[in-house]
Amino acid sequence: MEPRCETDAESQDVVQDPMSELLPDNVLLEYISSLESFEEEFDPNIFDKFPVDADTTCTPLPESVFFPDEVKNKKRKADPDKPRRPKRKRAAPPYPESPSNVRLPTITPESSFHLSSNQFQHVLHFPFSPLTLPPSGGSPLQIIQTISPLTPPLIGTMVPTGPTYVIVSPQCVSPGTQIIPLSPADGTVAPSELTGSMLPVGSSSDSAWQGLPPVSVDTPSPTKEGNPQKKDRNIRPEAPECVKDYIHQIKSHMRDVCCSMREGMEMESHYVDMHLVQRKLLIKSGKNANKCLEKELVVLSDSERKKAKLNRSQLFHNSDSKPKQSVALLGKAGVGKTTFIQRLCLDWASDSLPQFQFVFLLNCKILDLTQSNYSLKALLFDLSMSPRCEDSDSVFKHILSCPEEVLIIFDSFDHIKDFEGLLQAPAKSHTNTKYTIKQLFSGLFQKEIFSGCTLLIATRPKDVLNQVLRKMDSLLELCGFSPEDIELYTSKYFEDASLQENALKQIRNHRYISSLCSNPLLCWTTCFLLEQQDVSSNDDLPSTLTDLYQRVTSKHLQEASFGNKNSKQLDIPQLCKIAWEGFKNHDTCVNPVSSTELLDCGLKSGILTSYKTSERQENHFADLFTQNLLSAVHLVQSKQVNEKMVVANSVVHQKKRKVQGESQDVLQRFVTGLIFQKPPDGVSILDSSVNIKAKKKAVETHLESMKPNDLVPARLLELFHCVYETCSAKFAKLLLKNLPDNLSFYGTQLCPSDVYVICHLLQHASSLKRTFSINLQDTCIPISGLKELVGLKCIKSFWAHTADTIGLWEELHQSNDELNLKSAIEKFTLHPLKATQGYHIESLPVLVQIHREKKLPMSEFVSALDEGVPALRHLQRLEFELGVQNGPELFPKLIEVLPSLQSLQHLDLEKNQIGDSGAEKLAGVVHFLECLKLLNLSQNHIGDAGVEKLAKALPSVPSLQSLSLYGNAIADSGAENLALVLPDMNFLQDLDVKFNKFTDIGATKLSAALKNCTGMKSLELWNDCIPYGVFEHLRLQDSRIRSL
Repeated sequence: MEPRCETDAESQDVVQDPMSELLPDNVLLEYISSLESFEEEFDPNIFDKFPVDADTTCTPLPESVFFPDEVKNKKRKADPDKPRRPKRKRAAPPYPESPSNVRLPTITPESSFHLSSNQFQHVLHFPFSPLTLPPSGGSPLQIIQTISPLTPPLIGTMVPTGPTYVIVSPQCVSPGTQIIPLSPADGTVAPSELTGSMLPVGSSSDSAWQGLPPVSVDTPSPTKEGNPQKKDRNIRPEAPECVKDYIHQIKSHMRDVCCSMREGMEMESHYVDMHLVQRKLLIKSGKNANKCLEKELVVLSDSERKKAKLNRSQLFHNSDSKPKQSVALLGKAGVGKTTFIQRLCLDWASDSLPQFQFVFLLNCKILDLTQSNYSLKALLFDLSMSPRCEDSDSVFKHILSCPEEVLIIFDSFDHIKDFEGLLQAPAKSHTNTKYTIKQLFSGLFQKEIFSGCTLLIATRPKDVLNQVLRKMDSLLELCGFSPEDIELYTSKYFEDASLQENALKQIRNHRYISSLCSNPLLCWTTCFLLEQQDVSSNDDLPSTLTDLYQRVTSKHLQEASFGNKNSKQLDIPQLCKIAWEGFKNHDTCVNPVSSTELLDCGLKSGILTSYKTSERQENHFADLFTQNLLSAVHLVQSKQVNEKMVVANSVVHQKKRKVQGESQDVLQRFVTGLIFQKPPDGVSILDSSVNIKAKKKAVETHLESMKPNDLVPARLLELFHCVYETCSAKFAKLLLKNLPDNLSFYGTQLCPSDVYVICHLLQHASSLKRTFSINLQDTCIPISGLKELVGLKCIKSFWAHTADTIGLWEELHQSNDELNLKSAIEKFTLHPLKATQGYHIESLPVLVQIHREKKLPMSEFVSALDEGVPALRHLQRLEFELGVQNGPELFPKLIEVLPSLQSLQHLDLEKNQIGDSGAEKLAGVVHFLECLKLLNLSQNHIGDAGVEKLAKALPSVPSLQSLSLYGNAIADSGAENLALVLPDMNFLQDLDVKFNKFTDIGATKLSAALKNCTGMKSLELWNDCIPYGVFEHLRLQDSRIRSL
């Protein structure tokens, strides 16, 4: 086919439609043939018969009126002897403007057609009314004028002038076969491939669509009756009998496996339901954004944690009522993540989770991460805790048809060791293609395979999930036991009433053990030890974590070896060595080549536990604390371990090194405790004949050389724990002597046992005449712990979350403890206030209200507040660093607080995008800041309007010495307003207006005003709008003018 000669205007309007890729080849070939026939037989002179302003209604006319039958029925035949008619080059006539009230084209139902949009479709400009043209046989062609302006779904290129016509090649399709797409729900827009392939010319909004006959489609409105397609998706497909049988089999298996807790305790009778806390993510940018999970989770205050609590029933549907397809369950070691998951599986087995047909529980401890021979089917049926399926093909086929009803749980996710590239190379196929476990998880998580299923990932918050954290739908933290939960669990553990009472009494009277019991695993450990002790002996409970686990582990081994003839030959050092090797490899698995006697003893004692799948059985250490204690025993007593290795794993080190997480912290405490503590009476895992004096001396030397002033908050806390485990008054005094005056635990979450250890060591500081200021921001410290710390005599000031501090005041007031209330009010400080998160500002208005009214929110006059809140009266430095995202939103709350900060000297508002409106608000309150010396408003998008308001207010601040308006949008008008007030700012010494938008005119005004400001030391006004020569001239006139 020869190329058609086109005019310039015509050649510009040829549009290629990407929808041609969706058309079948036979349609394209037939359409190309129609165009070739039309090209040969169409006579352009026919256009001269029609006036330009004719009616644009597209109505098929009788073919005999315009075209003879021989033209109509003529077929194009290949005749090589027939000469080609030369193409006529017609000058494009001027296009008439389309009147706005022109009648839009319609399409009559008699000429049914189907438009195939493809790369051969031509959009032509014709100065005539549309008509019906004959192709080479078949139904007539139609030329339709498009509406104006052109709609994007029809034509992607805008035609410059004149009306536009489209040649339509019809297909003989009955109107009844045309399908109108169903209306999308919630106002969403149907994809272009749907509209392009199913609709005629244009979209349904085109007037050409109005000519189609009405098609009866029973489609209710999505806003009234809901989307029928969505309803259909929620209808569960009928499951075959084999699938129903397997579901029943799984539920029965779940009830058998998950019905018991540790040591055979029944779940129904001993489980204590714990709350969940919804955590939020602090999105960071930069190269170290994913370095540590703890830094990315927004630390909640105690009051915020109470508000964010959720029940187990809200795990997959929280406050916004939206289903969550990926949920992270976070919790420290021993908090009960595995037990919580077992309880969840029991809920599903008892039909309490009707949204899921299937639940597959995967224990990451026993997953083989090295091999690449697993498919999705193998992952679900062979590696999960589910029973063997007889007809796995049919069941798997049904599972693939309803992914929204499948829950996949990855328990102990932190046991996946290598997390580099966790989300790279995801699995792409759910068939029999073989992948690694990591690739299958990546494919599931990124919805490359089995899209729509729900994932629940249980892990420790300090170790993993750095790569996947931002992509999780929900982050939930499992809370520990409250004091009420501890009493409930203890009463369930002991069936005898007298034993219950005795156990509760001992736990309440021992504050350290009581604080440890906030961890459910340590609570069980304490109850086990109390159960083994003779009630009449009244033995004291352990005072350290090392002593507690040393006693409990010895009791376990004693019970396991009771009645065994070879109990004396039990190879405890070998068990400790296995534990140490596993610790180094971040593995809890016990080598299967170990002696059968050792494995039997470990399993019988509860030190080891067994996990089974359909493929194999493995033995693992029961918990992190037990493995770490045995590892510490190996380090302390093995002759193969030198002093250097003991020191490396005993206490905190000054130099930074890779943080190994919670496991390393626990090991350090155990090593330090075993070296300095005396072994308990009776059976012990320690061999008293081993000489450890050299190792003890090395650890002592290291402790004496520690410099707490150089430690970050998390390492300082670990140093407190290690010193506490020594039970040595010598090291406690040495620590107190070397501590800095300003203690900071900022950003380190403090649990009840952490608070107890800090208080226990600091209470002896008074004898050394030491006092401290302590920073407890972002520590999640409970109000009870805050009360205990603030009550110490050595604490002269503290800084905690404002809402928690107010809660402490209210608690002390309600208990009529006026003396401690007055002390807590006086010790509270805000200086310096660095607001980096929203809650740093949000609670300040309540504090200001207390300051003004001299009473707590829910009480009458409080005598301790007769002079207001000292923290507000003494605040001298405030840095508002919420950034461009949260700064403009929370700036009005800061404006509300500023009039009460009469001692404020330094106000830094840089990079918050407050704009002219924010500058105007600041101008209205700045006169209250009588002591203000520095005001930084750099990079806030302040223009002339904002500067005009500020300029009028700044002379009312007589103490202002430094003003920075660097990097704003100040033009000549704003510079002139500043120049007018400069002589009135008597104490102003430095003015920074670099990188604004004023020209040499504004610069000259400021330079002239500078001559009348004898007290000013510098004026920085360089920007690109000032000619360099002018700037140099001004700088030569006054040396106080600086560039950079």
